[in-house]
Amino acid sequence: MPNQAETFRIAVRKFGPFESAMQKFWDSYCAFSGCTLQLEMQIMDLHELYESTITNQGLAKGAFDIAHINTDWVYEGYLNQAFEVLNPYINTSKPVDFPNGWSKSLLGLQRFGWEVVGLPFHDGPECFIYRKDLFESETEQANYLKQFGKALTVPQTWEDFHQVARFFNRPDDNLYGSIFACYPDGHNTVFDFCLQLWTRGGSLVDKKGNIQINCPAAVEGLDFYRKIVNDQTAVHPKSKDFESVAAGVAFANGEAAMMINWFGFAGMCEVDANSKVKGKVGVDLLPAAAGKASASLNVYWLYTIAKGSKNKEVAYDFLKFATNAAQDKLLTLEGGIGCRLSTWKDAEVNEIIPYYHKLEQLHEVANMLPQHKNWTQIAKIIDEMVLKAMNTTAETSGLIEAAQNQINKLN
Repeated sequence: MPNQAETFRIAVRKFGPFESAMQKFWDSYCAFSGCTLQLEMQIMDLHELYESTITNQGLAKGAFDIAHINTDWVYEGYLNQAFEVLNPYINTSKPVDFPNGWSKSLLGLQRFGWEVVGLPFHDGPECFIYRKDLFESETEQANYLKQFGKALTVPQTWEDFHQVARFFNRPDDNLYGSIFACYPDGHNTVFDFCLQLWTRGGSLVDKKGNIQINCPAAVEGLDFYRKIVNDQTAVHPKSKDFESVAAGVAFANGEAAMMINWFGFAGMCEVDANSKVKGKVGVDLLPAAAGKASASLNVYWLYTIAKGSKNKEVAYDFLKFATNAAQDKLLTLEGGIGCRLSTWKDAEVNEIIPYYHKLEQLHEVANMLPQHKNWTQIAKIIDEMVLKAMNTTAETSGLIEAAQNQINKLN
């Protein structure tokens, strides 16, 4: 085994395309730069990655050199001095076309005052992903019209979404109407709750910037969510065990007609050799309550350099390489979602993933989660609230009020 001085450690979010892309980036970088350090990828799921890098201070103590960090955690990590501030490096040697090569929506959450602590790694807002071939089938259209007296179209409202999900739910064919990612990790159900709230005209914060979820839109949204995820005639039976990656894999395996998930899992359907739905997928804005506007969620992944790294110069040089246009495009072709505008508009990428250009449209309606020092704790409270809604018969309004009382103690 190489000793620590000979090893370069990257904390990687567990996801096949991320893992393969990072290995290719490192191999290419070493060939380009002459770097002789040996790569050690520590591959972790969401919860383990957060615990290792932030909670257990792996970045601050130098257990890693670079880490994939979700923007949900970046404020907490910044407050705990987990990250190397990148400004001195950027001022000396900017990444190519920085900052104009990226959408402004991917440059804000990692900036605190003048200090920048990360570079965009992987993007893809929440969106509505569906089986285009099923919706365009003349047989399906005729059967839907006969059953419901109206045309089969991409659902614009949550009520239509539920009805279409029931229509396409065919367990005997291993086809289910929809998939949700409900695994209790402080992320999946929290994101779903936020989307239900926003698409009903609600907000996560009050005028003073405090987290405030006790509102009619939250009650309506949680009522709908607990109803649909428990509807065995509309939803994949493993939804409660799926996190976003597993849900995306099931969709790519042809197991559902519709899915609410990150854009990247639509892209994966086109580039993954194991995908059974290549060329059959469509992407659109999320449904909303009648009379309300659609919304999305912009949570993205960053490359960060560990404050405790002994290889900071190499780490920044590698990040410059890994975020250039060629590697950003390669990440996309591996099954991730590149962050550069050049990738979004790339002709080859859009030929392979025909809806790739829709990223700009999704960003126009995407909301950000609030940067709050206690957000991880607040997310855990919301997660527990949604799980109680899913798994008990407790009154929705009472669950929301109880969660709000817990949140108030943290504000």
